[in-house]
Amino acid sequence: MSTARTAPPEPVRYERRGAVALVTMDRPEYRNAQNSAMTYALDRAFYRAADDDEVKVVVLAGAGKHFSAGHDIGTPERDAHLPFDRRAGLWWDHAQKSGAESRFARESEVYLGMCRRWRELPKPVIASVQGACVAGGLMLAWVCDLIVASEDAFFADPVVRMGIPGVEYFAHPWVMPPRIAKEFLYTGDRMSARRAYEVGMVNRVVPREELTSQTLELAERIAAMPRMGLALTKRAVNQAEDLQGLHSGLDSVFGLHHLAHAHNAETGDDPLGGMDVRAMKEARR
Repeated sequence: MSTARTAPPEPVRYERRGAVALVTMDRPEYRNAQNSAMTYALDRAFYRAADDDEVKVVVLAGAGKHFSAGHDIGTPERDAHLPFDRRAGLWWDHAQKSGAESRFARESEVYLGMCRRWRELPKPVIASVQGACVAGGLMLAWVCDLIVASEDAFFADPVVRMGIPGVEYFAHPWVMPPRIAKEFLYTGDRMSARRAYEVGMVNRVVPREELTSQTLELAERIAAMPRMGLALTKRAVNQAEDLQGLHSGLDSVFGLHHLAHAHNAETGDDPLGGMDVRAMKEARR
């Protein structure tokens, strides 16, 4: 009897629908938690969409009940210890390093670096969000140009519970007003789709059963615009955000993020501040 393990299925699906590329995270049994395999599969999908002249708009979605519950912190396919080809920067491979040298190298590549890379994809990207959009899930939604959320969607960044000042791609005070961002982080509470719309983080809120159709309808409407006009408009708005401090702010807070990891490791048993993994999972449900 064979004892060979079956390889896990591809964590991302890619589909062309006319001028729209539909990129779907496909780990619904784990609420689309992002391991490195998924991150690099997303990168391949985004690169494929960018390289296809027939694609005008990209839609990012999550299979199942949830968009994404964030970073993979405990599934059987967690792969944070494994090496992957580096595509977002030139930091060394983290796999054979230890301590801050390993964590900083990996998170510079897989989290901050990849998010910056995807934000610059020269085609409009729309996040189609249902259910949980938590921690690392926020990072994926925030690098998209537009967010369409279902009425049952909720957003949260509970990592202050671990003594960490927000996720690695710290766009909070740009995607919502600063005082709202502070409350969002201080409490770790969920923000409903309706509240996210009120504070300007979400473009549209739609019934759950209409999420896919309304997102695709918006994508197709945008796809009727000239490709170069869309690309330059996206760059113009992104550059304006960077002039308002987004790019340098991300670097500054990324350093504070790793100071928090170092503090936790020095004063406790681990860089997550002794936060029980099960408790973090409950915050994502």
